Amino acid sequence: MQSQNPPPPNCSPSDRAALLHFKSHILVDTTTILSSWVGTDCCGAWEGIECDPRSGRVIGIQLLSHQNGDSSQYMKGTLSPQLGSLQFLQVLVISGLKEIRGTIPQSLSNLKKLTQLYLEDNKLEGTIPSLGNLPFLRALSFSNNRLVGQVPLSLGYSLSLQQINLGKNFLTGPIPPTLKTLRGLQYLDLNNNLLSGSIPSFVGEFKNLTYVDLSHNQFSGTIPVTLSSLTNLLDLNLEHNQLKGELPVFLGNLRLLSSLSLAHNLLTGPIPQSIAKMQGLWYLNLSRNGFTDPLPTDLAKGLPSLLSVDLSYNNLRLGSIPNWVTMRKLTNVHLAGCGIRGTLPRFTSPNSLNTLDLSSNFLTGDTGLFFKNMTGLQRAKLSNNMLSSDVSSIALPNDLSALDLSSNRMYGSITLFLESHYGSSLEMLTLSNNQITGALPKFGSGSGGSRSRLKWLDLSRNRIVGGLPDSISELMGLVRLDVSRNVLKGSIPPSLGQLERLMWLDLSYNGFSGGIPQSLLGLKSLRHVSFRVNDLCGAIPQGKPFNIFPPVAYAHNKCLCGRPLLPC
Repeated sequence: MQSQNPPPPNCSPSDRAALLHFKSHILVDTTTILSSWVGTDCCGAWEGIECDPRSGRVIGIQLLSHQNGDSSQYMKGTLSPQLGSLQFLQVLVISGLKEIRGTIPQSLSNLKKLTQLYLEDNKLEGTIPSLGNLPFLRALSFSNNRLVGQVPLSLGYSLSLQQINLGKNFLTGPIPPTLKTLRGLQYLDLNNNLLSGSIPSFVGEFKNLTYVDLSHNQFSGTIPVTLSSLTNLLDLNLEHNQLKGELPVFLGNLRLLSSLSLAHNLLTGPIPQSIAKMQGLWYLNLSRNGFTDPLPTDLAKGLPSLLSVDLSYNNLRLGSIPNWVTMRKLTNVHLAGCGIRGTLPRFTSPNSLNTLDLSSNFLTGDTGLFFKNMTGLQRAKLSNNMLSSDVSSIALPNDLSALDLSSNRMYGSITLFLESHYGSSLEMLTLSNNQITGALPKFGSGSGGSRSRLKWLDLSRNRIVGGLPDSISELMGLVRLDVSRNVLKGSIPPSLGQLERLMWLDLSYNGFSGGIPQSLLGLKSLRHVSFRVNDLCGAIPQGKPFNIFPPVAYAHNKCLCGRPLLPC
């Protein structure tokens, strides 16, 4: 007779009790995961639970939000210390549940068989407990919580660790010296904390490292020479720290490096020639440091994989955009504040560009047809130059979502410009501080009945005349509206109160008359407002959100009254 396999054992009563204790600490569960935790067999249909098929002991807990980024999917509660009694547990994942609060139980250090511990994207508080007695732990992530204190010394005693992610917390102090023992480390992410001190030289001893992110901290000192040994490194992010000194020549040894960001530091001196040796580098961000001329000549032949470059706001005086930038198929070019002069450049492959930032330079000439062949362009920033064009003649790519031409010498009719691009992909439009004239058009459906996608409209410091049209309410997605310092007149249209998403409204330094419409009390998202220096009169609307704005927001008008000004 054919033997039948024995049925899998039911789960251990002690394990079931520990899981139910965890469930009792969860007060709200909109994921509905825990609704399946009924009956006596936690190895059966209990979602997120895995058992050993032979012993029936719980070896895995994986509780994740079903829909990433969906704010309605969460668990609210704390972590039960009874989790530490699941002595056969190998994998513990409680991630993306958003409202798990309280501290990380010290009892988790009892889970001797644990290999993976992920408690990401919650609201866990307090310090990280000592977890040094977990000999098989390979991956640890507590990222995106509210943890404080120092990185525990005990972390260096879990000798099997290959991945550490403590990013996006409030951790302080240095990287502990005990981490030196983690010779198998492949992934180190401590970004967005308050860590300080120097980057320890022993990081260069982690020969298997492929990913290092120490960005957005307070690290100081120089970049350790020992990092030259990290020949397997693919990503290095040290941006937003206080690192100083020159860029090490050894960076050229990191031949496999694909992404390098050293932005927002205190680095100085010339960029070394060796950087051109990075055959796989596609992302290079050296912005906001003190790098000086000249740029490496080898860049003309090197960096064959480069797609994105940012050299903005250093002490570079390029004069013109280098050929190695214009001759490549780059997707992102950021050369703001690089001392570039002359007319706008011609790109050999303009259709590859996705983002272009040439702001804060000394560019002159016409922009009319500059964007014509940039069919893939989505974001363009040419502000703070000396460009001069009739805005109504500027041809924009169909997919352009953000355009900033502020602080130039633009002129012409805003009416024609807005009418011709209404219903386009534009979400952010900044034309402030130019010489633009004309009146705001009647907003309505664009070609094919399409609605405007504008979220940000800044036309301040121009010479725009007329009034604010009633049809402003058609810009339903508007978050920011700034038409200050123009020559606008007439009354403020009550329809403005229909822009429910509006957070910033600036109508100051115009000639608006009449009163502030009561309908503006409907702007519940408003965080900034200014009506100052107009001819407004009458009672200021009372109640939210107008009760949070200071007197200066209403100053220098004809006869406004009511809080925060004098009573009517």
